[in-house]
Amino acid sequence: MWPLQWSNSFLERLAKKRAPPEALKSMYLGPTGSNPVMLQFFEWNSKGPSPDVSWWNFFRQQLPSIAEHGVTLVWLPPPNKGMNKEGRGYDAYDLWDLGEFDQKGTIATRWGTKDELLEATRAAQDLDVGILVDAVLNHKMGADRAETVSAVPVSPQDRRREIGRARDITASVDYNGRGTGVFRFRDKKWSPFVDKELGNYDYLLGQSSRIDHTDPEVRNDLLSWGPWVLNTTLARGFRLDAIKHFDYTFTRDFLKHCRASVAQNLFAVGEYWSPNARVLEDKLHIFDGTLALFDVALHQTFHLASKQGSAFDLRTILRSSLVERCPWDAVTFVDNHDHDTGPSQQPGQMLESWVDSKFKLIAYALILLRPAGLPCVFYGDIYPDGRNYEENTSKGVLQLMSARKTYAYGPVRDFFSSRNCIGFVRDGDAQHSGCAVVLCNDARRSRKGHTCVMQVGKARAGEQYRLLFGESLAGVDAIIVAANGQAEFRSAGQVAIWVPASSADGS
Repeated sequence: MWPLQWSNSFLERLAKKRAPPEALKSMYLGPTGSNPVMLQFFEWNSKGPSPDVSWWNFFRQQLPSIAEHGVTLVWLPPPNKGMNKEGRGYDAYDLWDLGEFDQKGTIATRWGTKDELLEATRAAQDLDVGILVDAVLNHKMGADRAETVSAVPVSPQDRRREIGRARDITASVDYNGRGTGVFRFRDKKWSPFVDKELGNYDYLLGQSSRIDHTDPEVRNDLLSWGPWVLNTTLARGFRLDAIKHFDYTFTRDFLKHCRASVAQNLFAVGEYWSPNARVLEDKLHIFDGTLALFDVALHQTFHLASKQGSAFDLRTILRSSLVERCPWDAVTFVDNHDHDTGPSQQPGQMLESWVDSKFKLIAYALILLRPAGLPCVFYGDIYPDGRNYEENTSKGVLQLMSARKTYAYGPVRDFFSSRNCIGFVRDGDAQHSGCAVVLCNDARRSRKGHTCVMQVGKARAGEQYRLLFGESLAGVDAIIVAANGQAEFRSAGQVAIWVPASSADGS
């Protein structure tokens, strides 16, 4: 463990002197030979479809279809008890209560009972679908009583700066919004090993109490909880919530302890919300190969591209991404539960970078059909949720998932030659034929279509490719590879996938 007197900036400079291990290469991503895919199986307002069917039961019912579409890892919502019956688990009250004890007016969590959860995770294990526990280790909410403590008021803009003398405050949750402000307990300090936003980001939520990871009793409790929840739920790893807000050194120690106790190839991905890929890369050095990070930078680019339409240059789509800089440390995604309601965003969802539906299939093609990174599909993009569900998008994403499972193998070759039409080729391997993909963002040219000339190799000269996914141009759904190994791959829409007509790996 790093000495506490060392500064965060010194720790970052020290870590940058050597490249960290590539995290995903040492983790369990799925059965051997599979093309791994993660699925986030919930959105912010998810709930059991009826009073008689909990969310855990609904998940269990969907598992055969999930496995059929090539999903190898499922990120489930936090299984722990929240501050009330409707709590989603991010309002963590008791990490050890998975829907077993009568607390906060309920035995079941929002998602169901512990027995229902375990029944679902056993069914997932039978189908080789790995479960990921969403671990909320930053804060606690729903205090049962108030306590008077001495605390110092600090500036909300720079929490390192004290703005008053120590005073007695009531440390609990104030449901009526009184007593606003940020206070630091007089005998405690902010962790130096957190994000530098607001001076020190070792406090995230109003109406919550941050967890002091330096306290021995607290630390030991969390270190005990990690292996326990993994073994109890048969989970393959963690999604770690809000890791920019708590001690980096504890995060490393927590994951190392869980791997030593449960499995060395334990999966772990952290939510570190920054649209700057360089910042994310710097943090990967700090975490030293213990976890991957969500590629927030790529998500932000998808958001901008979806708003700019044909004005966006597709040739630059990957340039500012984590997956381009650190392909074996990035979990790529299009949207998630924090911004799943689009323009009708609800209180509590702070992010405003949703990806417009007109661009989503291009975005999903980029994360699902390329080899770099681990793609994560969002529940709200494939399941009806009553608000932002679009049937065509859902069908398209499911087809792209199947294409990944069947065809998207082998090295990739890029043909990013036009600002509004790019393509890439997957060469395939001994068991899979590969594919050619065309992506276009200029709707004005849809009538004339788009053509991307790509090299598939002279070994394929004279071979026929057929259109697997997308709209055919003038009814043409087959092309012949020229003697030089090139072919003109066409598309009348946003995404086209072409595969060898002789391939034996799908119809």
